[in-house]
Amino acid sequence: MYDLLITGGTIYDGTGAAGRKADVAVKDGKIAAIGENLGAAKRTIDATGHIVTPGFLDVHTHYDGQVSWDDKFEPSCYHGVTTAVMGSCGVGFAPVRPTDHKKLISLMEGVEEIPGAALAEGLTWNWESVPDYMNAIDFPHAIDFAVQVVHDPLRMYVMGDRAVVNEPATPADIAEMKRLTREALEAGAVGLSIGRSDVHRTAEGQWTPSSEAGKEELAGLAEAFRGLDHGVLQAVNDFDLERGNPEAFDYEFDLLEAFVEASGGRPFSMSLMQRDFAPKQWKDIIARGEAAKARGLDMHFQVAPRGIGVTLGLTCTFHPFMGFPSYKKISHLPIEERVKVMRDPAFKAQMLSEKPDQLAGDGTPIPPLADKLLGMIDFVSCKLFRLGDNPDYEQSPETSVYKLAVADGVKPLEKIYDLLLEDDGHAFLYFPIYNYTDLNFNAVETMLKHPQSIMGLSDGGAHVGTVCDSSFPSYMLAHWTRDRSRGGKLELAEAIRKLTSQLADYMGFADRGRIEVGKKADLNVIDYEGLKLLAPRMVHDLPAGGARLIQKAKGYKATIVSGEVIVDDGVLTDARPGRLVRGGTQGKEKAAA
Repeated sequence: MYDLLITGGTIYDGTGAAGRKADVAVKDGKIAAIGENLGAAKRTIDATGHIVTPGFLDVHTHYDGQVSWDDKFEPSCYHGVTTAVMGSCGVGFAPVRPTDHKKLISLMEGVEEIPGAALAEGLTWNWESVPDYMNAIDFPHAIDFAVQVVHDPLRMYVMGDRAVVNEPATPADIAEMKRLTREALEAGAVGLSIGRSDVHRTAEGQWTPSSEAGKEELAGLAEAFRGLDHGVLQAVNDFDLERGNPEAFDYEFDLLEAFVEASGGRPFSMSLMQRDFAPKQWKDIIARGEAAKARGLDMHFQVAPRGIGVTLGLTCTFHPFMGFPSYKKISHLPIEERVKVMRDPAFKAQMLSEKPDQLAGDGTPIPPLADKLLGMIDFVSCKLFRLGDNPDYEQSPETSVYKLAVADGVKPLEKIYDLLLEDDGHAFLYFPIYNYTDLNFNAVETMLKHPQSIMGLSDGGAHVGTVCDSSFPSYMLAHWTRDRSRGGKLELAEAIRKLTSQLADYMGFADRGRIEVGKKADLNVIDYEGLKLLAPRMVHDLPAGGARLIQKAKGYKATIVSGEVIVDDGVLTDARPGRLVRGGTQGKEKAAA
């Protein structure tokens, strides 16, 4: 008798093949049979009228802190994700000396906008090395997860205060970082990530420790992969865009290529997006990436399926009025009291007459881009949109806040003011900072369909007060294969392949990503026609009462990890079959032991 039987569904096996009607049987956590009349099972799920897919992978998350105190992996678990890869962009919490806990909290709070108070209260810190960290978090969770080595903590661990001021690493420093990276990889870490973003700062506004690391250091780190049969490299790089250095692009890309070459040919991915202030740069990145691929480097582009932006609201981390003197006087009040004050016409008139104080600068992680955008509020309002239930992330200019303001005969800032007071101050507006320069997703379509692209950039677990992009998988299916009306689409089978086998192959996870006998029974049963995103909502469920945005979806009849149902009709169950995924021969031997 099987443990689980899924009957009557249309199987999309993850390979890109067309869907076909068949049943799927599961036993001992693996797919045991595929076909018809398979026999009896302890539990049967009727998938008639639904699609059955492999579980989705997310290779770009920041649950590194949350995983130590929370076994749920919300909100990724609500979007069909069954395996999450942590440790992106070079930030995380290991290795670490006891004296540096606060420094790593400051780093993660600034770079990934995770409340420092929540991290300080929630992190268990029962580790020092990366292998220690993996052992500490290797307890049952809702979904599977994997760890990458992260450059910033590694540099701080080896170089101490010299890392914080971005001193060049010495040969001895590089050798020790390489040794620690190799130690982590042999313990099952699945990759190494670095961060070279202009907008990444600590909570005190300092550059991240590894942001200016030289070629020798990066090559030395990558050499730790030599002789191993697993592991990927990941990088985020703005190519000094914010600092206006026109010669930086080729320098930075040369450095990334040297990084990949030194690894001995390991797969590499980098963030790809369209930026308003350099709208053609993404094409330059693709051109250099294609050339690198042609000469043998296994280079990929991590692409998002929609705009990368911020959710703005009075309960969020950011909104346009946070720098106004009058608002700053009431910002400490509960939302109900703030809304009451802001509805006073005299207060509104006073605030709209003010000039906002500067937000960025020393002592704050807020990038100069924030002040630049606030100084261009009419431009910003042209790509600022309302978000409701089943939110539309590819709206036309006609539904922008700017057009709403024109229709009402008011200035855009006043319209923003009024809209943020809707729903008793809980209304949200959406501003796509990246990927929406042309006010459509045509550039995103080109990126998604590029043969070197992979799905990524969800930042699950990060930017919790402004972003909820862990819903990317649901959006990928609903928008790109079914709902899009302003451009081309993806075939459903291809979208599923990009969420499953393509990512499993990239990561080297041979046991998942396909519906195939003998593979791990990570599966989704989805009401495809009924699939839709729900509106984001702010909840206060982090340690120390920290707030975060949660976005769920309708349409997931079941999400299954190792044969156990973890989401049943959209509700997270008590099942916790997820475990740490260890890469490489030695890592798998350790996991088996």
